[in-house]
Amino acid sequence: MGVFHTEGTDATGHEQVVFCQDRATGLKAIIGIYNTALGPALGGTRFYPYATEEDAVADVLQLSRAMAYKNAMAGLDLGGGKAVIWGDPAQLKSEALLRAYGRFVESLNGRYYTACDVGTYVPDMDLIARETKFVTGRSVEHGGAGDSSVLTAWGVFQGMRAAAEHTWGDPTLAGRRVGVAGLGKVGKYLAGHLIEDGATVVATDVSAAAREWARTSYPQIDLVDDTTALITSEIDVYAPCALGGALNDDTVPLLRAKVVTGGANNQLAHPGIEKMLEERGILYAPDYVVNAGGVIQVADEIEGFNFERAKLRATGIFQTTRRILELAREEGVPPALAADRLAERRMTEVGRLRSVYLR
Repeated sequence: MGVFHTEGTDATGHEQVVFCQDRATGLKAIIGIYNTALGPALGGTRFYPYATEEDAVADVLQLSRAMAYKNAMAGLDLGGGKAVIWGDPAQLKSEALLRAYGRFVESLNGRYYTACDVGTYVPDMDLIARETKFVTGRSVEHGGAGDSSVLTAWGVFQGMRAAAEHTWGDPTLAGRRVGVAGLGKVGKYLAGHLIEDGATVVATDVSAAAREWARTSYPQIDLVDDTTALITSEIDVYAPCALGGALNDDTVPLLRAKVVTGGANNQLAHPGIEKMLEERGILYAPDYVVNAGGVIQVADEIEGFNFERAKLRATGIFQTTRRILELAREEGVPPALAADRLAERRMTEVGRLRSVYLR
């Protein structure tokens, strides 16, 4: 095994970036800790076949920073971190690799808690936990919270309700047409909440299995061929629920929706996209605010998981989103900027307390 630490990363603002390698299992992982101002860093582990190491590094840096803001806005006493395992999980994932990764997490001595993300699942967390205690998102049988997508989707739905109220005056999606891009972990639960609320759902997914699930579980979902067909159709709300960068220079000009609220991380492809959305009169509910239900769920494990307590906290995403949208209107700034300001204020004000020495 090998590990390389980079501390004081001035260019990105990160406290620490750790490169991990175990040649025997094929493990190549990167753990990014953006900051620990509010507490130990918490964020999931993404297992993905990046084209290059540079792509993997860029993703972990962006994701870990986003987790710091997400955890701050969720009211958690946790900092921001994220990890990526570079490779194809279908070919590389094994018990030995996951346990090797767990050893690296343990080596950070509690500075970083991991959880599920793209390419990793609850059973994977149970294996990782055989080598480290700094794991959340474990199975119910092992005292964990189970699938964090449940409350991620619930939180997105609450954020969408707040955006609907802000836009149309009523906190419901009843009678609205919502386009869901991605029917995976989060999208499938979100679709269910929307249908129960009286919305019409149009969706797309690159996975044939996901499309078949929709046909079987919710035949009323209108399936379209791809994301372009989705965003150019007559929809009121667009919900990106797949990978990041869904809102970019190509997609924003095509959007027909008046509201964007989805479960995907890092939806804005680059700075300035939030202004493009505002100029087009499209309300964007910041992704890291509305999709915080999952981290709320897994964070609850740290003190002993209670689903009802976690769900109540995730329901509060409605009020948090409402507060951000109101602040954005008052200050004349995009909601993404308003959210950043609130998150940074909490990290500064609460983080400052750690300068008070406690024996």
